[in-house]
Amino acid sequence: MILTSHFSDVEFIPDGHLDKKEWMSASRVIFHQDAFVRCDYPESETSVASLWTHNHLYLAFWCRYAELNLFAPGDECAPGKELWTRDVVETFIAPQFGPITHYYEIEISPDDRSLELRISRNESRLDREKWLSGCEHAALIEPARKRWTVELRIPARSLGVRIAPEVDWRINLCRADGAGSDEQRRLLSWAPLNTGIRSFHQPDSFGTLRFATLKDR
Repeated sequence: MILTSHFSDVEFIPDGHLDKKEWMSASRVIFHQDAFVRCDYPESETSVASLWTHNHLYLAFWCRYAELNLFAPGDECAPGKELWTRDVVETFIAPQFGPITHYYEIEISPDDRSLELRISRNESRLDREKWLSGCEHAALIEPARKRWTVELRIPARSLGVRIAPEVDWRINLCRADGAGSDEQRRLLSWAPLNTGIRSFHQPDSFGTLRFATLKDR
C-alpha cells in the first residue's frame, strides 16, 4: 500500500476547497471497506491525496456520506464523548520506515474540530499524549454533493524530521462514519488491519508514504 506525495513548489494555507490545481493533478488513493468486518460501503468512499514542500506535508480528504454524525454546536469533547465517537478522518504518521517506536495521530471532523496525539510504543503498550504540531487545517461540508472535505498542512519540524524524496515514511488513513456504537458505525481503513484487533492503532499494518521528486511530478 503506497500513497505517493507529490512535490509542490507552492505553499498555501488550507481552506477546505480542493479544486486547487495542485490537488487536481495529485494522484489519489481510495478506500471504502470496513476495517474489521470487510464490508464495502461505497456511500462512504474516501479519497486521499498528498503534497509536500521542504517545510510541510499536505493532505487532502474527499469523504462521501449519507448522513453526518456531529457534536451539537458548543458541545465540548470529553471522556466518553471523544472526537472519534463522531464522524472523523484520522491520519497516523510514522516519520520512519524501520521498526515503529512512535507515531503521530491527527483527527479532523467535518465541522473542523481537531485532536492531535503523539503515541509511544513501549513493549506491548501504547502511551498517548497530547501533541501540538502547529498543523493548519480546514474542513468543508458540501450537502448538495453529499461530501465533506478536509485539507491539512503539517509542519515537518513538528515531526522531528526533514522531508526528503529518498526516505519513505509509514502512514495509515482511517475514517469513522455514521451514528451508533463502533459495532454499528463504518470504520474504514486504507491499509488492511488485523480484524482480530478492533483498533486503528496497528502500526505494524501502516502503509507507505512515498515522496516523489520534482521530476516525477
